[in-house]
Amino acid sequence: MNDDLVFTPAYQLAQMIKQRQVSAVEVLEAYLNQISQNNSKLNAICTLNENALETAKQADEALTKGEDWGLLHGVPITIKDTFETKGLRTTAGYEPLKNYIPTEDATAVARLRQAGAIIIGKTSPSQLAGDYQGINDIFPVVNNPWNLKYTPGGSTSGGAAALAAGFSTLELASDNGGSIRQPAHFCGLYGLKPTDRRVPTTGHIGDTTSMDFRCIRQMFTVGGLARSIEDLKLCIKVIAGADNRQPDIPPVPLDEVDEKNLENLKIAWIDEIPLYPVAREIKSVMQAVRKKLVDARVDVESWIPQYDFAKAWEVFYAVGTYNLMYIQGTDFKNVREQMAFLWREATEGESELREISKVPSISLPIFMKKSLQGYFAALTQRDNLIAQMDRELEQWDVWLCPVAMTTAFTHRAKGAAVEIDGRKVPYQMANGAYVIPFNLTGHPVVVIPIGFTKDGLPIGMQIVGKRWKEMELLSIAEKLDEIIMGFRLPISL
Repeated sequence: MNDDLVFTPAYQLAQMIKQRQVSAVEVLEAYLNQISQNNSKLNAICTLNENALETAKQADEALTKGEDWGLLHGVPITIKDTFETKGLRTTAGYEPLKNYIPTEDATAVARLRQAGAIIIGKTSPSQLAGDYQGINDIFPVVNNPWNLKYTPGGSTSGGAAALAAGFSTLELASDNGGSIRQPAHFCGLYGLKPTDRRVPTTGHIGDTTSMDFRCIRQMFTVGGLARSIEDLKLCIKVIAGADNRQPDIPPVPLDEVDEKNLENLKIAWIDEIPLYPVAREIKSVMQAVRKKLVDARVDVESWIPQYDFAKAWEVFYAVGTYNLMYIQGTDFKNVREQMAFLWREATEGESELREISKVPSISLPIFMKKSLQGYFAALTQRDNLIAQMDRELEQWDVWLCPVAMTTAFTHRAKGAAVEIDGRKVPYQMANGAYVIPFNLTGHPVVVIPIGFTKDGLPIGMQIVGKRWKEMELLSIAEKLDEIIMGFRLPISL
């Protein structure tokens, strides 16, 4: 019964609890037992909520009185430890914040609570949400449930590991450079990065604890990780919408879905962008996906947009540097770690690929000589690239493409090169080449699991949609997922 409960989708658990087929207390205890048995291997949950059991009891009592708390009544969820949670430690994996207890919730957290969700705990992120691995100053390194020697990705590291291992039904996550999508790919999960400004970022660490002004105003999104697309739909319905604490979030309602049959969809597909060669096993699985869809009479065409991906990479790091330069920790340890990362990024990996990536040479000059004119120039370039991607995607319902050049890799220092088919690829490029363009342009993306490597590591695929069309994108992703694969349990647990 325990395994059945902890791997039951959130939307089904909500129905079961409301129909009194199972109590919120039983569900929570099943998850707590799963965490107790397995978290020491994964280090996914960094802080348990001591009040969760009492809240579950209240959820059951409410039902006896005919009270309905909302879409997630009594359902246990986890929160990435970069979101402020009232009365519950929030660290962002950063030592100066190791004892920080917020006095109010991040907006998305508050909305999940208001929908009846029970926060079972916080999940360990990369430090200040700034890496593609689960490494930080406070908690042990997060391991991948499919192979403990490998990273689950980042920065939503603990969240992805927790979901794959049955510690949670749903993870509130953030994505500024692939932090939802890359962990979904590495752990065999579903992930949604919504349109830029679809969900408030209020209360996410970085702009909330050490200064009186907001820095991150572009490319940063809040979304979710789950074990089903239906749960991603549930999540976005709860967390999306305008926020009086963040006036730049527009009051744009979620789109109404114009349901189309699969045979009426126009789908673009690519297994590789020539500038960023992906691992052979990823290409092979992407090709198998296309064959499955074609066999199911889905119109799938090979296509690469007329889009300057090299310029997009450069502009992303330019805008990102302007956004982040004021909020990075200035303590000696953090500065030393950042310099070590930049050194590795500048010196590790094949020289030809380093010349394409060139992250340090983009960021350091801006950091050393920032200017308002330079910031506005970068934003203008971003506007042009958004418009260019909009025009290219207009002819398609969705575009299918890889998530990263690599699958999950073994733990290593941040910035250390990743070996892909015998080539040493710069760290940021290996992880970010396929996700960063859509942070830059703000387009919504769903990741679904599509297969495995010969060593049993998951492979995911990005499904890119039109801006402000999350529900349409999720509907199409659900149809494709029925043909392609579906979530599977990790073999290492």
